[in-house]
Amino acid sequence: MTVRNLDILFAPKSIAIVGASSRVGSIGQMVWTRTQCAGFKGALWPVNPKHESLGGETVYADVDDLPEAPSVAVLCTRPRTWPDLVERLGRRGTKAVVIVGEATQRGRASSSPDKQQSFAAEADEWTVRTLAAARPFLVRIIGPASLGVVTPAIGACLGAPACSVKSGGVAWVSGSNALTNGVLGWARARGLGFSRIVALGDEADVDSGDILDFLASDASTRAILLAIETVRSARKFMSAARAAARNKPVLVLRTGRDDPFDRLYGAAFRRAGLVRVDSLDDLLDEIETLGIGRVAASDVATVITSDRGVATLAQDAFSASGDDLAHWPTAARDAVAAALPRARAGNPLLLGDDATPADFGAALEALASHRETGTVFVVHAPTHSAPVADVARILIAERRHAYRGLLACFFGCVDAATRDELHANGIPVHTTPHRLARGFARLVDFRQGRELLMQTPDGLPVDIPEEIDAAQCEIRSALENGIAELNGERAARVFGRFGITVKPGPPDSLTSDAVEIQTRLLNHRVFGPVFEFRAEGALGLADALHEFALPPLNPVLARDLVMRSPRSRELPAETLLNALTALSQLVCYVEEIVALRLTLRVTRDSVAVHEPQLTLGAHRKPLAIVPYPRCLEETLDWRGMRVTVRPIRPEDEDAHAAFVAANTAEDLRLRFFGAVRSFDHSQLARMTQIDYDREMALIVTRANGEGTGETLGVARAIADPDNETAEFAVAARSDMKGRGLGSLLLSRIIDYAKKRGTRWMVGEALRENAGMIALARNSGFELTKTEDPGVVGFRMRLCDAPAQPRAD
Repeated sequence: MTVRNLDILFAPKSIAIVGASSRVGSIGQMVWTRTQCAGFKGALWPVNPKHESLGGETVYADVDDLPEAPSVAVLCTRPRTWPDLVERLGRRGTKAVVIVGEATQRGRASSSPDKQQSFAAEADEWTVRTLAAARPFLVRIIGPASLGVVTPAIGACLGAPACSVKSGGVAWVSGSNALTNGVLGWARARGLGFSRIVALGDEADVDSGDILDFLASDASTRAILLAIETVRSARKFMSAARAAARNKPVLVLRTGRDDPFDRLYGAAFRRAGLVRVDSLDDLLDEIETLGIGRVAASDVATVITSDRGVATLAQDAFSASGDDLAHWPTAARDAVAAALPRARAGNPLLLGDDATPADFGAALEALASHRETGTVFVVHAPTHSAPVADVARILIAERRHAYRGLLACFFGCVDAATRDELHANGIPVHTTPHRLARGFARLVDFRQGRELLMQTPDGLPVDIPEEIDAAQCEIRSALENGIAELNGERAARVFGRFGITVKPGPPDSLTSDAVEIQTRLLNHRVFGPVFEFRAEGALGLADALHEFALPPLNPVLARDLVMRSPRSRELPAETLLNALTALSQLVCYVEEIVALRLTLRVTRDSVAVHEPQLTLGAHRKPLAIVPYPRCLEETLDWRGMRVTVRPIRPEDEDAHAAFVAANTAEDLRLRFFGAVRSFDHSQLARMTQIDYDREMALIVTRANGEGTGETLGVARAIADPDNETAEFAVAARSDMKGRGLGSLLLSRIIDYAKKRGTRWMVGEALRENAGMIALARNSGFELTKTEDPGVVGFRMRLCDAPAQPRAD
């Protein structure tokens, strides 16, 4: 399960605190007090057979005595009570349970390692029993050992955080209770708030991937801050993280930097579009930047200040953070010079020691129409002529001119009232230029990372089905004959199927421009098969290469991997990219390869493979990222044409743009429920760069006169994270309508969803779209009413059993 019933967890109508107590210092007392003081407007029911009332509230002796099933229950009881409580709550209709108590609490009080181990084993047993009790009723479990879940906007405090916090736009997700308490205290002292707060605890059921899935489409959350040490379910996490990062900034702090695979986590975060921060300070800065302001609409900045020394500090801070100050066009300089004759019109903009608050406002207005000046940063130390409070009031009054973003930094003390007023008007306030620049740098990282993920690879990959099939047959034949390793000529033959030439023997002595990259595929306990690349530094370890990468790789991802290397200038771009992409195809298409090891000898002109070794096995951990599902490709003769039905690929963007352009305006209106002329790159990237783990787009393509493929039609199915329901859509090119293409595509996408274990398929069409309505009815869909009288709904049951979760 992923997001199922998490909506109830974050918006409960009633809450039961099981084990609520008046005993000072007990978990039950802390949870009850915090929950009661949070301002929750729904029903709040304490449960404890030892009390008749708590704080004037009637206490129920047992969960069966409650007036109705609580939306959420918080358990503050001993582990042995959990399975029975969860079973009875689930039977009544409760959909989520937060377990605040620690299963191993008593064990930690013991000084005996044997006793601690015994308590830990007992805790695991009770946790397993609790999950078994929850499963038939789809009850979601947070914890055990969770600090709680908080939705400040509705006063829903499901746990015992150390302090209350305001409502805000940033979600906090962490596996650490202590860290969560510390962050909440830090934010409270600065008048900052959160949209959601989740302390995951032991993640027996709900994990970070589940929460990311929910927050990806949560309208109240503008950004997500994630503090974790590990990932429980790699494939789910990668899918959820990518979905979230496409919609909003997701920043992650990973503890445990001494882990030898820490670089692998960094590679996974980057691949998903997450921005990794190096310290807790970085993460805390973003609560201010993201929780108050909007995402920067520019990658460059303009600094406005009154003091030369402050300007120098700001420049140094931006340089240290890797940020760029904007290069002003002449028109911007002229506008500032006209508005502020005594100012030095440049970047930083120096208003002068005698600048007044009005001068700051005039500067914002003068720069407003010049997009090239970027996001505005006002960095100010208080003066007699420009007190902080007065400058703040001007920034609030003139903020409309800074539509590319406005952030402030006030040296010294900014009083709480002024700070809160700036916050209320969407202006983040930092205390030093370094924090200001660092916060902005993370936003730029987010924008650039998202752009990287949406880059379109050049050309379709060279897949030769016969060669791929031959490689698979060779590997499987070797396994059937008891051969677990291939090297020498047999390994070279397999590599050759993918266009990788192997040179016999070890590499020759290195020439001055050669780099040897030790390459291996290893099975990581979390992320499954991953590539590791190592090369010694030419001048010592300072420029050594050590990178990880998650397959599958395409040329864009391979180029990013190479360019991040400290030795990128020594590596030939195209030949190395081709080799890395081919290695990725080998690993993705031949699942029996569980490990490989080889040496890439790279010069400026060539890439050679030496000493390859393949380790084979019948069972390999799944890839963390679902590769292109080649098994769904199908070539057939249809209506006198030779066509291919296959999943869409990122490389199809140009063909998909041509497909959209070939449709009539009316057909586009019917398909997209409104007038559409064309789509920009980011929209086309979302259509062609899909997550095969939760979405499928099957296209019908045929070769045109230019030898490239043209798209004739497309069918999509986007499953919810629980795989309960998939929403479908079908479109045929206008000149292909009425020939049965829609029926062909719809039947294929229905078959795909059935095999995937999806329970329901649903869709919608405008009421005047007679062709789509007829196609759906003829394909077996039931027509349903929707909230919009101009829209017809479709629904089909694909299987009777409960939806099957995605394999990981």
